[in-house]
Amino acid sequence: METDSVTVDSVDRKLLHALHVDARASFTRIGEVIGVSERTVARRYARLRDSRVINLVGIADPSRLGGAEWVVRMQCKPASAVGVAEALARRDDTRWVALLSGGTEISVSLRAWSARERDDLILQRLHGTAPVVSVTAHSVLNVFSTARHGFEGPAPLTTGQIAALQPQHAAAADALLDADRSLLEALAVDGRAPHAALAAATGWSESTVARRIRALRAADLLRFDLDVNAAALGYHTEARLWASVPPAHLAQTGAAVAAHPEVAFCAATTGPTNLLIAIVCRDNRDFYRYLTERLAALPLIGEIQTAPVIRVLKRAGRRPLSQPA
Repeated sequence: METDSVTVDSVDRKLLHALHVDARASFTRIGEVIGVSERTVARRYARLRDSRVINLVGIADPSRLGGAEWVVRMQCKPASAVGVAEALARRDDTRWVALLSGGTEISVSLRAWSARERDDLILQRLHGTAPVVSVTAHSVLNVFSTARHGFEGPAPLTTGQIAALQPQHAAAADALLDADRSLLEALAVDGRAPHAALAAATGWSESTVARRIRALRAADLLRFDLDVNAAALGYHTEARLWASVPPAHLAQTGAAVAAHPEVAFCAATTGPTNLLIAIVCRDNRDFYRYLTERLAALPLIGEIQTAPVIRVLKRAGRRPLSQPA
């Protein structure tokens, strides 16, 4: 989906930073910290959300329930990739569904709650889909990315403001439970869903919902992803990079790459390459400079495969982009 650029001022940038610090902080609290009214915060948030600048979702680590996160690459027959990508975008277990290169390759992030669910999609459905020519799946071993993105600009909040927004959690949960799935699925659609809506989705009381969210966050079993649409901020070139790094230097190199302002996501993976990088640049000239200057300055990165993103059909949330927010 093409997205027109949206003007983002200093108040908007402070709001974005505040949501990175605590995605579920009340608008009252955010307004107190950044110096505007609760009504202004609510209005700015609704504008950014409705214009698709931001999408805030809850994310659980499926490995805590025996599952895993995978990045899947598929080659499709000409003229069939869009249909396959749209079908993948409609699935609840997919995120970041994108068409790459000449429009015949698809990249998709898959979060499976169990080995059975993973195998059903990767081994059965994808390989059994006639337009799919090849499938490669890489397990995500470690994510290096930080919360904020470089294209959002310098951090606008002071150290004191960040400290004032840091969430305070009670006792941590021991583990994710299967009973948490309805709560997690609702938060995967809207990370700021009110307690009343979450109570209706789970069958729990509002107080139970609030207590369980705090417990899951305290144990780092639940976190929130503020997906900021780079195209809406004037950054129109995205690409996926697969790089090879000697295992002894993977942690150091991954951390260095994740610190680059052009990098939106960086993770260590299994497969013939072991570092996945998603980059965002203003244009192709910036992309070229990133490859030849910033990335080239890291001597331990070997072979690099690059694939420009042609179209993103689904971002961080469970809904494909064609559906209303």
